[in-house]
Amino acid sequence: MKNKDFKKIISCGIPKELPQLKIYDENVNHAPKRKDILNNEEKKLAVRNALRYFEKKHHKILAVEFAEELEKYGRIYMHRFRPNYEIKARHINCFPHKTKQASAIMLMISNNLDKNVAQHPHELITYGGNGAVFQNWAQYLLTMKYLSEMTDEQTLAVYSGHPMGLYPSHKDAPRVVVTNGMMIPNYSKPDDWEKFNAIGVTQYGQMTAGSYMYIGPQGIVHGTTITVLNAGRRILKKDEKDLSGKIFVTSGLGGMSGAQPKATVIAGAICVVAEINPKATKTRHTQKWVDEVFTDLDKIIYRIRKAKKNKEKVSIAYGRI
Repeated sequence: MKNKDFKKIISCGIPKELPQLKIYDENVNHAPKRKDILNNEEKKLAVRNALRYFEKKHHKILAVEFAEELEKYGRIYMHRFRPNYEIKARHINCFPHKTKQASAIMLMISNNLDKNVAQHPHELITYGGNGAVFQNWAQYLLTMKYLSEMTDEQTLAVYSGHPMGLYPSHKDAPRVVVTNGMMIPNYSKPDDWEKFNAIGVTQYGQMTAGSYMYIGPQGIVHGTTITVLNAGRRILKKDEKDLSGKIFVTSGLGGMSGAQPKATVIAGAICVVAEINPKATKTRHTQKWVDEVFTDLDKIIYRIRKAKKNKEKVSIAYGRI
């Protein structure tokens, strides 16, 4: 796609005519089905909330479609409206903009939803299983449109993924003000959160997903390295000066968990990490966050013993690929 076409699509926001339905891509890591927690009236409310982004002429088709998504996934993601272009952190000048600050924010959003970065990109989840950039694709399209129109004397207000609109401000004001997961304490139990998220009125944006600042495992690798070093020092014998030959056994290669194998190698030890999700294992191995992958238990035990004997600094994953 040429950059001028990309800019035009971004500036249009939600298309006037319905795009074709999207095929469910099995090659992409998808979020699990969420808890079926709404009663019939609440499900109708969830669909009505989703329809507010669209012209009435499309409501008949989309109402059925959104109800099916809610039943199938436990959320309304509006998969039909997922862009056809590749979402990635393009050069700042590639995004349509009137102020560089807005373009920088579009770059950050795009990085959060890059399929090589996000945990569940088609469900707009960046990391942590629930860390959402937006609740649905309509919110993404509208936000990008608003950012493309924004001047350096305007501020975009976003509430749990929902763009409230552009407001007059000034050059020294924030270009975007974001809130996520605003809950009243008396209604903030896990089931309350699940219900309000499914209805479409709040989302959990984690620390850096809903604020567009996620940078992947590298954001936590330093802290993880320090944690491994300090844990290792507790088991060192008096004649041992470092973690050579020590084994750190852990699990998880998704999201920021991918920092564990790299951090252990930096700390000078051997990391053995288990991961049940083959897509996560493949991603971290391809990205070189983990050195080796084994699917056979006997072979990985032999490899661990060899690494311990030779006091290697290596990370080894066990799981399906």
